[in-house]
Amino acid sequence: MIIMKEDHFSRYSRQIFIEEIGLEGQKKIRSSKVLVIGAGGLGSPVIQYLAAAGVGTLGIIDFDHVELHNLNRQIIHTENRVGFSKVKSAEIFVEELNHQVKLTGIEEKINEENIEEILSQYDIIVDGSDNFSTRYLVNDTCVKLNKTLVYGSILGFSGQVAVFNHNGSKNLRDIFPEPPFDEDVPDCDSLGVLGALPGMIGSMMALQALKIITDLPVIVNQLTLVDTLNWRFQTIDF
Repeated sequence: MIIMKEDHFSRYSRQIFIEEIGLEGQKKIRSSKVLVIGAGGLGSPVIQYLAAAGVGTLGIIDFDHVELHNLNRQIIHTENRVGFSKVKSAEIFVEELNHQVKLTGIEEKINEENIEEILSQYDIIVDGSDNFSTRYLVNDTCVKLNKTLVYGSILGFSGQVAVFNHNGSKNLRDIFPEPPFDEDVPDCDSLGVLGALPGMIGSMMALQALKIITDLPVIVNQLTLVDTLNWRFQTIDF
C-alpha cells in the first residue's frame, strides 16, 4: 500500500501527541535539513530514525560500498545490496520507509576541498564517521560555519555521544585538543563491535538531533560515556 501525502498527521501522530513536540514541533522537523556523515554502523540508526521522524531534507554522504561483514551492525543495508554503494543502499532504504523525505545522496569522500560547500547546505550535522581525521575536519568546519554538530563514536562495548558547537557551546577540541594518529588507535575492523552498540549510540545521536530541531533542551559541554559491558553510563563536563 502506498501512503499518500494527506496521511501526514496519521504517520507522525505518535510524536505529535507528545506535548513538547506537537504540530509546531513536527513542522520544524519537516522543514529541517540534516546531514548524516557516514552510512555505516552509527549512520544506519541515525538515518532510520531521522527518516522515520519525517526530517524534511536528509543528506547522506559516504564513499564506501556495502560488504558482507557490514551487515551485523549496518542494518539499513541488506544481503542483496552487497556491492552497492552505501549511499545508494541508504537511498533505497529511505525511499521505501518514507517517501516524504527529500533525500540527497553524496557519493564522495569528505575532504578539505568539498566539506564547506557540503556542510553549508544543512542546519545540523550528525557525524557517524569512523576515523579521527574526518571527525576533526568535520568539527573544525562546523565551528567555522557555525553549525551544530552531533557527535558519536563506538568501539567494542563502549560509545560516546556529545553535542558540539550548539548556540555557542564548546566543541571537540575543547575536550580533546588534538587528534591521535589514526594508525595508533584501534578500530572496529581490528577489535570488532557488537551490532547493538552502534544501534544504541546512533539512536541517542538521532534523538539529540530531533531535540535540537524541535528546540527542546539539550545538554552541551558534556560528553556521555557508555560502557555496555559493565552497563555504566557516565558524563564528563568540559
